[in-house]
Amino acid sequence: MNTIRRTTFAFLAALALMFAATASAQSAPNALVEGRDYVVIPDGIPFTNAKGKTEIAEVFGYWCHHCNNFQPLVDKWKPTLPSTVNFVYVPAAFDPQDPYARAYFAARQLRLPADKVHHDLFRAIHTERSLPMNASENELAQFHTRYGVSADKFLATMNSKPVATQMVWANQFAQTSGVEGTPTLIVAGKYRIYAATHQDALRIAAQLAAQLQSGPR
Repeated sequence: MNTIRRTTFAFLAALALMFAATASAQSAPNALVEGRDYVVIPDGIPFTNAKGKTEIAEVFGYWCHHCNNFQPLVDKWKPTLPSTVNFVYVPAAFDPQDPYARAYFAARQLRLPADKVHHDLFRAIHTERSLPMNASENELAQFHTRYGVSADKFLATMNSKPVATQMVWANQFAQTSGVEGTPTLIVAGKYRIYAATHQDALRIAAQLAAQLQSGPR
């Protein structure tokens, strides 16, 4: 009888260890693999200079359906990032005259409510259809009057030197990072994310940022 009890106890203990190991493996993040989850960017640098923080940049386009679908996931994900991560949006300035990209920088130059403007533009283009994909400068200037700025002032800011400088840098950042489409996530200016799904892209970016903060790669 004692032998049976000892055998049963040993079996149950082994079973418990097996379940614990399985649970641990399931909860642990998958190891990231270069070439599968990310690509190293030669001589890459972050878009901004947030000292002491790891940057995650999303290169996006307001006209991009995928970026519109990606945005709600980003909204839920951003609050989960540690304070040591700096998340930034970078408009895809493939065309130096792109009105939407210049409107993005103009809104920030004028210190308009950044998050509200960002979400309102996506909504206007993809849901309300009140702005076309190829909106003109004048259409965008008129759109931004709802935030308390005159159309003339917004138009002048879109065509200002500071905005032009930001457009050049955004274009250089996208080219250096090897961005071919939107949305694309870049971590620390050094790693371009590869992913099969939007959710995977966010997971990989967060995991890679955490690894960078834990020590040099």
